[in-house]
Amino acid sequence: MPRNPLAGSERTPLPGARSVGKANPSERLEVTVVLRHRQHDALHERVRKIATGDKAQGHLTHDEYAQQFGAAPTDIQAVKRFASQHGLTVVEEHQGRRAVVLAGTVAQFNDAFGVDLQEFEHPGGFYRGRTGPIHLPDDLQEAVTAVLGLDNRPQAHPHFRARPTGGNVQWHAAAAAASATFTPTQLAALYGFPAGTGQGECMAIIELGGGYRTTDLQRYFSALQVSQPRVLAVSVDHGKNHATGDANGPDGEVMLDIEVAGAIAPGAKIVVYFAPNTDAGFLDAITAAIHDTTNKPSVISISWGGPESSWTQQAMTAFDQAFQAAATMGITVCAASGDNGSDDGVGDGADHVDFPASSPFALACGGTNLHASGSSITQETVWNEGPNNGATGGGVSSFFPLPPYQEGLQVTRTQGGAQALTMRGVPDVCGDADPQTGYDVRVDGQNMVIGGTSAVAPLWAGLIARINAAKAKRAGFINPHLYVSAPALNDITQGNNGDFAATTGWDACTGLGSPNGQKVAGAV
Repeated sequence: MPRNPLAGSERTPLPGARSVGKANPSERLEVTVVLRHRQHDALHERVRKIATGDKAQGHLTHDEYAQQFGAAPTDIQAVKRFASQHGLTVVEEHQGRRAVVLAGTVAQFNDAFGVDLQEFEHPGGFYRGRTGPIHLPDDLQEAVTAVLGLDNRPQAHPHFRARPTGGNVQWHAAAAAASATFTPTQLAALYGFPAGTGQGECMAIIELGGGYRTTDLQRYFSALQVSQPRVLAVSVDHGKNHATGDANGPDGEVMLDIEVAGAIAPGAKIVVYFAPNTDAGFLDAITAAIHDTTNKPSVISISWGGPESSWTQQAMTAFDQAFQAAATMGITVCAASGDNGSDDGVGDGADHVDFPASSPFALACGGTNLHASGSSITQETVWNEGPNNGATGGGVSSFFPLPPYQEGLQVTRTQGGAQALTMRGVPDVCGDADPQTGYDVRVDGQNMVIGGTSAVAPLWAGLIARINAAKAKRAGFINPHLYVSAPALNDITQGNNGDFAATTGWDACTGLGSPNGQKVAGAV
């Protein structure tokens, strides 16, 4: 049967990785096949209007979205026939998520998709991978937009930084002496968040490893004198709530996210979607949250990501389309912009932005260093503690076009002045992220201080939950409304993240600025 490459599916080995032989042909795996939308043109027009801030676009229900824009039953059937021809099992099919999950062996998937799966060794361990594109038969060429999960390399990093303790001689001693840390409730007060608990809302948190312990949460919220939110764990692609006992590992991410969001909106239900750290696991967790008809989250917090250069085009498109679906259903997606400055830790001398924050349908959250006296902010600057201690991610996407809400903006470089913004600029907003002025949290029985843009995504998610509860309706995709409401944000004009400098108005370090919560509520 003739087969052609799937556009945007090309893979190259991880930097420093080498093949150590063919993958075990009898190894079993699961693969997510993503299908095209029905009524693509109608959806494109609806999403275009949402991106311009057109408030006439009402939010769709889950059923309305699935019926109008989900996968066509004929496309699902075509994938099922293909699976049967190659001895693959259909594990799951979902019209709204436009996904069919297939299970089989390495040998079966090699044959089905025209790939040669290998075992790769790299500095972080081993992964099953492939080189080059995925191939599809002619009858699936139009229907299938992505095939994820053949390659199980670790796709994303958690964007948190624990505050150094003890003899970190590289740390700025003066900064350490002058800095103070904050509880999430103190930051909510400093940022003028409207009163409320998020009662009746549901916040989704995406996690790709680690876990939480209920006893830690009980002690943390009790010490804050905040009622403990209801926290549920949802397993996606066999991911589990699995606390490792390593506070500096992924547990730090999980606990930070829950504690920040939960302290700000303790009346909201928090649902944590645990999935494997692969492109398939990450996407499946996001779409599971967006299309969850049981918990119905109105805001999603994502604190994991990686440089755009580490993703396939098919994966970035699939995530972006998932976020577009969220926008049509009134779900706000908050994503951390990364902790490695203007090169996003790539180290090749070029500028890079972090994905999924770079999707135009995510609220990209950058980071600041914040100082306060009493109930007032005295100074807020770009978080940049140098290459070893972190800096806010930010810059210009090399993949996503300029969204309507960023038209006419300029990007200011540290060397060389301002130039027109021509592609998606990151971030949109910011908040306290420097570990030296970080968040007081509890992880694996330890009280500690954590920063990173990881903290800013749940900070904004908590704010959105409060706003949604107070207004008894979903704010939804808020980016266009923030860009025309500059007074709703505290403009950050000092500092840089490497190659990009803060300036009056939007910049590629701190976006539009940090929240003035009451005014954000009015703007959205």
